[in-house]
Amino acid sequence: MASSYRKQMLESEIQKVLSEALRNYKGADFDTSLLNIVRVELSKDKRYAYISVSSLINTMSKEEVVQWFEDNKGYFRTAIAKNIRIFKAPELRFKEDIGIDASLRISKILEELNKGKEEESEE
Repeated sequence: MASSYRKQMLESEIQKVLSEALRNYKGADFDTSLLNIVRVELSKDKRYAYISVSSLINTMSKEEVVQWFEDNKGYFRTAIAKNIRIFKAPELRFKEDIGIDASLRISKILEELNKGKEEESEE
C-alpha cells in the first residue's frame, strides 16, 4: 500500500518537473506552451516512465510531436535528475494521449444527436 502511494506521488512529481521543463524549453521553433504532459505512469521497478503527451499545434502531426519529445528526452531526463531525489532517473518513453481526440469525437456525436432531436421537435 505504501509503495503504491509513493509511486503515485513520484509520478505526480515527475509530471510537475516535466511540465516546468517544457515551459522553460528555449530551443523549439514552435510555441511549447501548446504542448502538454497529460499523464506519467511508472513501471513497477521505476526504471521506465511512460509519458502521455498532447498537442494543440495544428501544423504538426501527433507522430511528429511524439518524435520531438523523443528527440529531446535527454533534456527532460536531466530535468528529472536535477529536481527529484531518486537513485536513478527513469528512462522516458513518450506516447500520444488519445483522451482529447476521444472527447472531441464524443462531443461531436452529441452535437449531431442534439441537432437531430431539434429537427424532430420542429416537425
